[in-house]
Amino acid sequence: MNDEELDELRSSLTPYESSGGVTTYQNTVSIACPACEKPFDDLVVCENDYNSLELSMMLDLCVTQHDGDVLLFTHKQEE
Repeated sequence: MNDEELDELRSSLTPYESSGGVTTYQNTVSIACPACEKPFDDLVVCENDYNSLELSMMLDLCVTQHDGDVLLFTHKQEE
C-alpha cells in the first residue's frame, strides 16, 4: 500500500481511538478490504515495534504494512 492509497483510505474512515502506539479507525461506509475485497470493520494501525492487542471478540484479520507500521483489517465473525 502506497502513501496515497493509505491517505485516501484513512480519510474515508472514522477515527475511533488512539493509545500506546495503536490507532483504530472504524469503517462506517463499508469500504472493501484491500486483501480480501470484503468490507472490513476496523483498521488498526500498530506504529511501534511491539504492540499488544487485547481482543474481546473473535476476529478474522487481514494484514499488510506501510512504512514500518502494521495495518490490521478486522472482520468480525458472525455467530
